[in-house]
Amino acid sequence: MLKVLVSDPLGEAGVRLFRDTAGIDVEIKTGLSPQELEETITDYDALVIRSTTRVTAEILDAAKKLKVIGRAGIGLDNVDIPVATRRGVVVMNTPTGNVVTTAEHAIAMMMALTRNIPQGTLSLKAGRWDKKKLQGREVFDKTLGVIGFGKIGSIVADRAKGLRMQVVVYDPFVAPEQIQKAGFESVRLDELYQRADYISVHVPMLKETTGLLNKAAFEKMKDGVMIINCARGGIINEDDLQEAVKSGKVAGAALDVFETEPPGECSLFEMDRIICTPHLGASTQEAQTNVAVAVAQQIIDYLINDTIINAVNVPSVAGELLKKIGPYMAVGDRMGCLQAQLADGPVKGVTIEYTGDFRGMDMAPVSTAILKGLLTPMVKYAVNFVNAPVVAKEMGIKVIESTTSEAEDYTHLITLRVSTDAGENVVAGTIIGRSDIKVVKINNFRLELVPEGHILLIFNQDRPGAIGGIGTTLGRHNINIGRMHVGQEKDGERNIIFLQTDTPVPPDVIEDLRSAELVNSVTPLEL
Repeated sequence: MLKVLVSDPLGEAGVRLFRDTAGIDVEIKTGLSPQELEETITDYDALVIRSTTRVTAEILDAAKKLKVIGRAGIGLDNVDIPVATRRGVVVMNTPTGNVVTTAEHAIAMMMALTRNIPQGTLSLKAGRWDKKKLQGREVFDKTLGVIGFGKIGSIVADRAKGLRMQVVVYDPFVAPEQIQKAGFESVRLDELYQRADYISVHVPMLKETTGLLNKAAFEKMKDGVMIINCARGGIINEDDLQEAVKSGKVAGAALDVFETEPPGECSLFEMDRIICTPHLGASTQEAQTNVAVAVAQQIIDYLINDTIINAVNVPSVAGELLKKIGPYMAVGDRMGCLQAQLADGPVKGVTIEYTGDFRGMDMAPVSTAILKGLLTPMVKYAVNFVNAPVVAKEMGIKVIESTTSEAEDYTHLITLRVSTDAGENVVAGTIIGRSDIKVVKINNFRLELVPEGHILLIFNQDRPGAIGGIGTTLGRHNINIGRMHVGQEKDGERNIIFLQTDTPVPPDVIEDLRSAELVNSVTPLEL
């Protein structure tokens, strides 16, 4: 019997699906402490979680038989995916099961905030009749600013349009034409801040979105703006939000997510103009059934049929083919991730060129891996090895592939061209030996880069002392350089330097490097 452990509450339909499947033995053990889970997990082949269970490296080390982790929902911040990948554990999610539910909750929160519904309920139950005190306002003809135009953000925009609101959208990863095609106005973030009466956040938790709505952002907003966050805690700086509400700059906020969950004692809860729910965005009967059935079916398909669906760390490729093209998928994924961080603005087009002896290889999974690498920094867990081409199409990205057998410098070369309104970046990669992945070209620069870890991309003048000065600056801040790759601009006067460091380089050190006389630019990358 294959054993499945459900460590977070799961809809009965999903549990029933496990129990009705021959060869599957499911056990429900919710509320386990980390130590209890570590002691329990040793005998199980599959683990089903939601947002509560944290699957750490210690848990994975103890899970000797574990083959698959299934998340009933989309977010996977509670799973150590790199460790799971190294241990050969497939990590799956259910990215579409609760999008409508979460979008509807954001609209409900906006309406409750606008019409003082929670405050009215409390005052009436306390024996008061605060009719004048709790006067609200209409949403009709007000402007809603939607930050993030993914599956949830686009539904929120559509529902707001039905309420006859004016909707403006900011998403740096979606082409403005795609937003306009959907019937909405694409604007810069600062313009959204200036125009919006309401702002609803629908972006994943990334390094770039942490603290996105902070003091500086609130200062740019209209007086009396209302804020809704049903996305992820930490996107709004809670201390700055509290000060903005106290000052009257923000008229109110509706929060379903928090920096720490559960938040415990929180000063935000003491403010009448902030209404809250305990992460209920996906908590409807329909959504719970959808994600429960989806995660159960995916895990059953993998355990019984070896079929992978909605995996974020393993491609859906047969074993023999994976042996051949696995290294190319790895280099493609890293090339895509690099291109995402080089892109200046929304991606409009992607061209993938395969040059050399790729005869007998199905390169479609490699193209999918490239797209997944490109899109993951933009939409995080909403993209996987299955849906990457569909997500790219939904974002208005045109993808072109070509193959030629005329090899030049390398027997097998993959070239990835990514275009934005600002221009085109070119990254080329290959495999050295059997499995060593290398990036060998970035625009006009030739080099051999191992694309992994914390990296600084530095353009500098090709003059004596430039590289030494960079090393001195990092040494002064006790930052160790693991590897250095230097490429020279063809027929130019600049170098491109990739510095791989043992730890991420803090923002103040990056500014110190940028101020050096011979340094043109410094860009931090995470690969």
